[in-house]
Amino acid sequence: MKIYDYPSKSAEKRITSIVNRGLGFKKKDLLTVTRILEDVRKNGDAALIKYTNRFDSPGLTIASIKATRQEIDTASKTVDRSFVRTLNRAAKQIQAFHKQQFVNSWISTKRPGTLLGQMVNPVDTAGVYVPGGMGGKTPLVSSVLMGVIPAKVAGVNHIAMVTPPNKEGKIDPHLLTAAKKVGVDAVYKVGSAWAIGALAYGTETIPKVDVIVGPGNIYVTIAKKIVSGTVGIDMIAGPSEILVIADSTANPAFVAADLLSQAEHDILSSAILVTNSKDTAKAVALAVDEQLEVLKRKEIAEKSIVRFGAIIVVPDIDAAIELSNRIAPEHLELQIEDPFAIIGQIRNAGAVFLGDYTPEPVGDYIAGPNHVLPTAGTAKFSSALSVDNFVKKTSLVRYSRAAFEREAGDIIRLAEIEGLDAHANAVKVRLAQLRK
Repeated sequence: MKIYDYPSKSAEKRITSIVNRGLGFKKKDLLTVTRILEDVRKNGDAALIKYTNRFDSPGLTIASIKATRQEIDTASKTVDRSFVRTLNRAAKQIQAFHKQQFVNSWISTKRPGTLLGQMVNPVDTAGVYVPGGMGGKTPLVSSVLMGVIPAKVAGVNHIAMVTPPNKEGKIDPHLLTAAKKVGVDAVYKVGSAWAIGALAYGTETIPKVDVIVGPGNIYVTIAKKIVSGTVGIDMIAGPSEILVIADSTANPAFVAADLLSQAEHDILSSAILVTNSKDTAKAVALAVDEQLEVLKRKEIAEKSIVRFGAIIVVPDIDAAIELSNRIAPEHLELQIEDPFAIIGQIRNAGAVFLGDYTPEPVGDYIAGPNHVLPTAGTAKFSSALSVDNFVKKTSLVRYSRAAFEREAGDIIRLAEIEGLDAHANAVKVRLAQLRK
C-alpha cells in the first residue's frame, strides 16, 4: 500500500479519487435494468423464469420458483451441528440488539385541550434480497439474519426472501436453514434485477411487498433505486469500505488483516489507514504485502488495494478524526490506545469498532448490530438497516373546543399569509358556528 503524508496534494488527490468512486451507474446498465423491470411488470412469472433460465438455472420452472416446505426441512437436516450452534448464537444476539430499537406508540396531553401522539405500525409485507455469492458457492447466511430479524422484531406480517438458485435450481441448505430459523414465510429462487422487480410489482407467484431490503450486485442496486417510491427500500449501497484510525500502539498485523477483510469483497472496495505514526504506517504496508500472498481472493484484494487503498500519515489523531468524518466510512475502526476518549468526536460512520479485538467481521456476523450500512459518504445522512425500516409512524391530533378557539386566530393568520383561503375558511366556519 502506498503511504501519503497529509495534508499534501498527493494525499488530497488520492482521497478524492476514493471518495468520488461513489455510486455512479453506467448508462447502459441503467437502461438494461429499466428494461428488465418493465418486462417483469408486464409479463410477471414468464419474465422471471426467462431471466432465471438464461443467467442462473437453465432447468428451473415456474412451478419450482418457490422453495417447498420439504426442501427447507430437508436442508435443515443436512447442515452440521456446529453451524446450527453458530446460527443460533448469531440470531439470538442480532435479535437482542434490534429489540432495543423498537419504538412504541405514544400520546401526549400536556397542552391543555389537545391530544397529540404517534402510532407506530409495521408494514404488512417485506422482501429480503440475499445475494447468491459466487454463483451460490458462498452462501451469505449473515444477509438472511440481518435482513429478516429486524423485520420480525418490527412485527411485519409476511416476509419473503429472494435469492438466486444454482445451476441445478437449488438453494444452499445453509441459507434455507437460516431462513427457517428466523421465520421467513416464503423463499423464492430468483435473483438480480428481476427479483427486485417481482417484489416491487408482484407476479402470479411472488406477491408485491411494501419494503425491499438487502445488498446485491450493481443490477440489484440500480433496480432498488428505480423502484424506490413504488416500494420502500433500505438504501442504495455501494462497494464495501473500511477506514482504520491507528496510533503507535496498534498491532500492524491486526490493522493489515482488517484492511484486507474489506479489500477482498470487490475491486471497487476501499481500505484506508489513517495514522499519526510513520512507523505504524510502514509496518502495516509490509504486513499487507505479506498477508496478501496467502489470500484465496488475492487477485481481488490486490486490485482493490492498488486502486482504492491508501495509508495516510497525519500530524495527530485530531486530524485523523477530521479526515474520517469527511470521508464518512461504512466501517470505522479505532485501533488506538484509548478509543473511548475520541468516540464523541465521531460524527459520520456507518458503524464504529473499538479496540484491537473488535475487527470489522465481528460486526458482519455475530455482535448484534446490523451489517447493512451506508456507503460512499452517505453515512453523513443515513443509518444502518434497522427496525425503523419496517415501520410507519402516523401522527394523531385531537383538539377540544377550547383549544381550537385558543389557536384559531394563529391558524387563520398563517393560512392567509400562504394564500390558502380554503384552509383559513375551514377554521372560520367553525368559529362562526361557535359564535351563533
